[in-house]
Amino acid sequence: MDSQGLNFELLSNAFILFLPKLGAAILIFVLFWIASLIAARLLKGLFQRRRMSEDISLLLGQVAQTSFIIFGLITALGTLGIDVAALVAGLGLTGFALGFALKDAVSNFLAGFLILYYEPFQRGDTITASGQEGLVTEINMRYTVLKNPEKTILIPNSALINNAVIIQHKSTSPGA
Repeated sequence: MDSQGLNFELLSNAFILFLPKLGAAILIFVLFWIASLIAARLLKGLFQRRRMSEDISLLLGQVAQTSFIIFGLITALGTLGIDVAALVAGLGLTGFALGFALKDAVSNFLAGFLILYYEPFQRGDTITASGQEGLVTEINMRYTVLKNPEKTILIPNSALINNAVIIQHKSTSPGA
């Protein structure tokens, strides 16, 4: 047998031996993906029963779903024989560096979480903050969106946590 035929045979044997690992890795990832969907749905149901904000339940559901998928991906890569210790250490260092570089974004994210949790104001309230006034139309993880007849205003959530906010709650009907 020539060397090309021998190389092909070695390669095909290695591939056949690798197939069970590949199948197991795919199965593990799919199971974690399904678990992530179930966890997100369970958290959403739990928060709805506790009458928590829909925005906060969606956020925590997305965090849980993403965590499951990342953990599943790392587990699947470990099943394939890839050294995940270095990958996890690298992810930790990358997370630290990104957190430091994106400290304003992280600050806005945490402030958005606090706004959604404590609900000092809600969608439909008119607020004045940072010299701007408008109707709150959205509270996301970075900005609170205000609209008034002239413009749409995006106020960073950290500004709403660290500065005074004047809240004019939704108008209620007389006798309510």
